[in-house]
Amino acid sequence: KEIPSLPPTTKLVLQPDSAQWPDSLKAVAPAPEIFLSALGTTRAQSGSFAAQRAIDVDLNLALARAAKESGVKTYVLISSAAVSSNSRFPYPKMKGELEDAVKTLNFPHTVIMKPGFLVGARQDSRPVETALRTIANALGMISKPWLKDWWAQDVDLIGRAAVAAALQCAEGKREKGIWIVEH
Repeated sequence: KEIPSLPPTTKLVLQPDSAQWPDSLKAVAPAPEIFLSALGTTRAQSGSFAAQRAIDVDLNLALARAAKESGVKTYVLISSAAVSSNSRFPYPKMKGELEDAVKTLNFPHTVIMKPGFLVGARQDSRPVETALRTIANALGMISKPWLKDWWAQDVDLIGRAAVAAALQCAEGKREKGIWIVEH
């Protein structure tokens, strides 16, 4: 993917080996104030549920722990709506377990974004998701926002909201603790 131009205060770390990402994060000096994670994959892309969990939970949690050890003050996790560690279904259970684990790290500010169905351009093709995105976009064009926003959100909007939430925390505009932002 092409890397956009970054402000001078942004530290870009390129490390192709994801097992090294937590150590790479800990090596960033000075430590960042904000860490935002939108890391995730699908079972189809990863090859198995265990491989998906290794990314969606294990790697995310390792990065969160590295961020905490580094002194990050605001941790933002883009999760998913309707997840719970008590779910009987693997995906929402996995996401809920990650949320629960991140909450125990006690960052001064923890922001958990819980969007619904993600609408936006994808590099891979998944027919069911393509159909749902088409429906969501059509409903959004007809009714802005009434028929779309309660179940589907644009990825660009989610990204902007996550950054805005992190900046509110960093600027002292939010109380310390856990902030859940639902669709």
